[in-house]
Amino acid sequence: MKIRKSYGSYGERTVYIHENKKEETILVAIPSLEWSWFFTYDEAGGELLNQLSESLSRRTDQSEAEELASRIRQWTGEM
Repeated sequence: MKIRKSYGSYGERTVYIHENKKEETILVAIPSLEWSWFFTYDEAGGELLNQLSESLSRRTDQSEAEELASRIRQWTGEM
């Protein structure tokens, strides 16, 4: 599991990322938002950013959701 910190005008968010290489899946969680997202390697394409942003916008404002989605996409892409 990887733990990342996201800093922005909204404050600090701790992001937990778990990669299951055997099953080719990734689980991302942000406890302070009571939010999580599960996806496979195959789903990690361009549409993922939109899905993450849309889901996060239900828990926080749109600008923070877009920023977090972008960072999550970057962090999971590096794995």
